[in-house]
Amino acid sequence: MQNTPVWGLLLAAGSGSRLGNRPKALLPHHGRPLVEHGIRTLRDGGCAGVVVVLGAAADRVRGQADLTGALPVDNPDWPSGMGSSLRAGLAALPPEAAAVVVTLVDMPGIGAPAVARLAAAFRDGADLAAATYHGDRGHPVLFAARWWPDVADSAQGDAGARTFLRAHAAELRPVECADVADPYDIDTPGDLHRLR
Repeated sequence: MQNTPVWGLLLAAGSGSRLGNRPKALLPHHGRPLVEHGIRTLRDGGCAGVVVVLGAAADRVRGQADLTGALPVDNPDWPSGMGSSLRAGLAALPPEAAAVVVTLVDMPGIGAPAVARLAAAFRDGADLAAATYHGDRGHPVLFAARWWPDVADSAQGDAGARTFLRAHAAELRPVECADVADPYDIDTPGDLHRLR
């Protein structure tokens, strides 16, 4: 599996309803929109390519963010929850992709080193892996291509891949990332101070 491509999938469709309907993809972080940070994280972590799923304010995101190096995919069904974005993103991955690292746009504390650890776990034989933080499962998550149909089938509502991951807990390789990443998310106005 040494030379098989691992792709990145960035879920960036949310409307930021608890942030006053400010699309999370466009929240500023280090002077640029969060979606750019997420794309760079996946690319710098070693992903051969990146699919970014857009939903709320997709046209504004395309107009205001630099999506160079990513394949943007619109999810018109984004209000139904994260599951539809996960399905849209998996469907857009190219045939040569052997695995995908999935991460969320509102988690800027997860950087390239965590992505690289998951990709390394895949090259070491893991076909299902998740970052853990002091033993607790979090993001990002890696799925080898053989799992994609099952992940898509189970991705409903806002649960994303949770149902699938619970059902396959015995096959999941934990990859400790607490020393290189911080799994906070930007969900409410009280979280905005974490952006720089």
